Amino acid sequence: MTKLSVNINKIATIRNARGGETPSVTEAAVKIQEFGAHGITIHPRPDERHITRKDVYDLKPLVTTEFNIEGNPHRDFIDMVLEVKPEQVTLVPDADDAITSNAGWDTKKHLDFLKEIIIEFKNAGIRTSVFLDPTPELVEYAFKTGADRIELYTEAYAKNYTINKEQAIQSYYDTAVVANEFGLGINAGHDLSLENLKYFADHIPNLLEVSIGHALVSEALYMGMENTVQAYLKRLAKW
Repeated sequence: MTKLSVNINKIATIRNARGGETPSVTEAAVKIQEFGAHGITIHPRPDERHITRKDVYDLKPLVTTEFNIEGNPHRDFIDMVLEVKPEQVTLVPDADDAITSNAGWDTKKHLDFLKEIIIEFKNAGIRTSVFLDPTPELVEYAFKTGADRIELYTEAYAKNYTINKEQAIQSYYDTAVVANEFGLGINAGHDLSLENLKYFADHIPNLLEVSIGHALVSEALYMGMENTVQAYLKRLAKW
């Protein structure tokens, strides 16, 4: 079964809009795990507009499933991840002022840069994943960085799913096939939802993990968090 990691950035966004500690990021992480999620994802940014550095350290002892920290590998980010030692770090090339992640790595262009960073994480025993557009020719260079996995950037799939889902999935399938050939694990995330997740999971060979935040937290406003997490798990089930 593909694992579900819940990105709790939006919980922090709601909290920060009002100040204080409500809703609690730490309590949300504990409850989401109790409801069956296989992991917790966060994406701390330099401006701390949602997840803060304090959140990162507060969450570490509470995440008993799998802790995945995403971010642009500036030196401060690298040092924080090395100190916290999550199970996984996902490297994302987003600009500091980006509203959300909006592109994967050009692993050919940034090969040497990524290799230097990834070796630090690997030496610390942290699994590494690189955010990647569905571009098969970049997979070889992702492999050469030393990464353990790629995370497929799924915005284009989500945007085109309702127009032509077969066409929307094709480049992701092609990229996944090449990743499997190189022995790279496959994660995916960005704009996956209850509507489009099952088709994606059913058509990507050896999909190990999805990271879902915005849609899941939004749907939880109507359905409740426990029901929503359970609904996502059912979408990922293979029976």
